[in-house]
Amino acid sequence: MIHLETLERWMRSPAEHERLEFKEAKQQFDTTKLLRYCVALANEKGGYLVLGVSDKPPRRVVGSQAFADPNNLNKIKASIVERLHMRVEAVELNHPDGRVLIFEVPSRPVGHPIGFEGAYLMRAGEDLVPMTPDQLRRIFSEGQPDWFTEPAKCGASADEVIALLDTQTYFDLLKLPYPTTREAVLARLVGETLINQDSNGWNISHLAALLLAKRLDAFPLALARKALRVVIYQGTNKLFTREDRILHRGYAVGFEEFVDFTHSAAPQNRFIEEAVRRETKMFPKQALRELIANALIHQDFTASGASVMIELFDDRAEISNPGIPPIKVERFIDEYRSCNEQLADLMRRLGICEEKGSGIDKVINAVEIFQLPAPDFRVGEMRTTAVLFAHENFADMSKADRMRACYQHCCLQYVSNRRMSNQSLRERFGLPESKAATVSLIIGITKEAGLIKQDDSESTSTRYARYLPFWA
Repeated sequence: MIHLETLERWMRSPAEHERLEFKEAKQQFDTTKLLRYCVALANEKGGYLVLGVSDKPPRRVVGSQAFADPNNLNKIKASIVERLHMRVEAVELNHPDGRVLIFEVPSRPVGHPIGFEGAYLMRAGEDLVPMTPDQLRRIFSEGQPDWFTEPAKCGASADEVIALLDTQTYFDLLKLPYPTTREAVLARLVGETLINQDSNGWNISHLAALLLAKRLDAFPLALARKALRVVIYQGTNKLFTREDRILHRGYAVGFEEFVDFTHSAAPQNRFIEEAVRRETKMFPKQALRELIANALIHQDFTASGASVMIELFDDRAEISNPGIPPIKVERFIDEYRSCNEQLADLMRRLGICEEKGSGIDKVINAVEIFQLPAPDFRVGEMRTTAVLFAHENFADMSKADRMRACYQHCCLQYVSNRRMSNQSLRERFGLPESKAATVSLIIGITKEAGLIKQDDSESTSTRYARYLPFWA
């Protein structure tokens, strides 16, 4: 049952997530829009559409008269059943500040997305958008054997398992002593469902090979092609390749090698040697680490023949993975949604990445310390790319660079429980107080673009104004 206490807890949630959607709907709510939100929530495995509550924190009950007539509400529920073939419950709460109407939307059936007027909808920030082809492909594949648990090699002997998998590094990453017997090593892998035994011998799962392989090319070609590829170019385009290397180790046992190789291969940064305490590489190592981990974890493993790529140019690094993210790039810093949670969980326990959603804020923080241009996140038709840029003087930054830096700085301040100000943005750019007017212009155009907004709870004075991301 949904009670007033439940509503109060929901209202304290820092952001709308995949199970909650708030709308004021003081007088009415469009029936077609209701159907569209029911479809989107169902496609995201169910949730609640709450009418009569402001959708921006700090949330408050404003009261809703939408579907106030019981007969009309029953007709709407019947229409949902008829048009969407699912039953949605409606709960009315009498809050001291007004009536709240909550639609409880069930999850779609396993393996079957729900469509409406020719589109399979999902939420993306404030918008409802069609689901991407890779997201639909994941839904259609539900109920089929999990790719990670499928065998990469069948009928192996115990010696072959130890020969193929870097079990020593696996135990080192877990900070556990290496067992004294081979049987104990195998038992640990069985306990993690990384391997299993049948009458033909040991079966090594895709997940085990992907993370622990001494060499991925010792496994079938489809898995070998998931190895990380690093391409180093001469210049700022792809005309001349200086080195093209495949790093064949499994993601977990080879991760430090991936980061070290990429960092060492990056060009020297001659601009800010003092600012980074004698660090002379172009990109902060932590930023590379987090972006490589993100790309490995969030890639679409159903994309055949595609792998994570790191491309190094004289002026930037591009780290890309196959697949389209389930959330908009503007929300990378505050939202987290992984389609490969089994992989992500084991990577976290092995120390490759930390808690959910903590990666991109670390990237932006490291970039700000190095006073580099803001990273750019780009979504193409088949791949998602993160771009780190070499140092550039403020005077040489484009309008888009400055706006992107302003927005990301505002997001970083917000998730750190602070607020962006003219002063904090000046410090981010390394500018003196005499450049306050210039920074005000950047804040102004970023506001006009709808990326940030003024914090009304703070001073309205331009000098002391504080700012929030648009979604806060």
